[in-house]
Amino acid sequence: MANANSTLDVLQELIETCRDGETGYAHAAGIAANPELKAYFTERSQERHRFLKELQELAQRSGEARPDTSGSVAGTLRRAWFEAKVDVGLGDQAILNSVESGEDAAKRAYEKALASPLTEQAQIMIQRQAESIFDAHDYVRDLRDRSKAA
Repeated sequence: MANANSTLDVLQELIETCRDGETGYAHAAGIAANPELKAYFTERSQERHRFLKELQELAQRSGEARPDTSGSVAGTLRRAWFEAKVDVGLGDQAILNSVESGEDAAKRAYEKALASPLTEQAQIMIQRQAESIFDAHDYVRDLRDRSKAA
């Protein structure tokens, strides 16, 4: 049975995950050389921002006056690491590797959330967001693998 506190804990973790995704994708768009990658990364950053806002609004309706909207330390470190790899000339492949790693973390966070006791409203929203997160994960993974093979 879901309670407000367990739902708020899950929402807070997903807010952090979406902030990491929003920032990570925006960062990747800013340093990618390929215009198609830039466009895709920009779209995903905007989507994560929308997800973040939806989660914040639900957290507020569930009783959290001011949900924390910061990202995680792990997300910050991931961005610094992929920027360092780009700086040494590893280019878009390094960006794809790092973005895929970030997508692995987002996928795990959403899988964990879906396995948690949630209110019905939170379950519906998180399931919808998870489908997009999982699709983005698979798309970036496939891009990374095709880029490696080329």
